[in-house]
Amino acid sequence: MTNLPDLSGSTWSGRAELWLDPAGNDALTCDCTLRIEPDSVTYTWSYEGKPQSGRLTLRGKDAVFTDTWHSPTSMPCASVAAPWCLLDVLGTYAAGGENWGWRITLALRPTGELVLQMTNVAPWGEEARAVRMVCRR
Repeated sequence: MTNLPDLSGSTWSGRAELWLDPAGNDALTCDCTLRIEPDSVTYTWSYEGKPQSGRLTLRGKDAVFTDTWHSPTSMPCASVAAPWCLLDVLGTYAAGGENWGWRITLALRPTGELVLQMTNVAPWGEEARAVRMVCRR
């Protein structure tokens, strides 16, 4: 997370993709925004025309995730070693009697786009697309 202070105070806007299709082939899209602060990443998006928002509160190398649609209850997330991105954290949640993972990464493309991506991690380790926000300043 050492590169996030370089982006502190920046606001980004773009398009979000939400995958509800179990095969991960069809995405719903909407406008979105991202805001980077020294201790947080906040974002807005919408689902079926209803505004949604989320926040990653940074705590050292770890984070706490909340989202009005995905995780209204705070989800602690631990840092994952990934030197090629700005932020990579993983939390867990219960579904269907098993623990699932929720991975969140933040990357800055060479083209200048900031990408916030979230994936579901099945109990057997397979990752599936959930959310991708691609934004520009």
